[in-house]
Amino acid sequence: MSKTPALNVLIDVTNEALDEAAKSMRKAATERDKAQEQLDMLHSYRLDYAQRLLESAEGGVTASNYLNFRRFLTTLDEAISQQNNVVAQSESRLEAGRQQWYAEKRRLSAYEALHIRQRQQHALREARREQRASDEVAANLFRRSQGKH
Repeated sequence: MSKTPALNVLIDVTNEALDEAAKSMRKAATERDKAQEQLDMLHSYRLDYAQRLLESAEGGVTASNYLNFRRFLTTLDEAISQQNNVVAQSESRLEAGRQQWYAEKRRLSAYEALHIRQRQQHALREARREQRASDEVAANLFRRSQGKH
């Protein structure tokens, strides 16, 4: 059972790594959610601005105002494209965090299974040792009782 303290250390270290991976995953999820909110806001703002352009065009709009609307919409489209990249990157970080968490969880499960197996083997050895001791006592008692008759 001399391996158990080392295994306990491995289990403790892996538990800490699992906790860190969970924190990292939560942080990545929060960042992804914020990035998605910003993207949604940009889409909403672009939709509102495009609607304003249509409403202005119905009432008549000067060429310079129309160009300003179009430039601003182009700027919003670029911002949306960049934000899509940010969302994709944050989603990738979240997925990497998930994979790290799963890896730590599998490692912890393996160590715990090994620990359980070691405890079971130790218990079996103890039971066998006790059985041998009991058998020896019984054999000695039997020999003594045979010698007296």
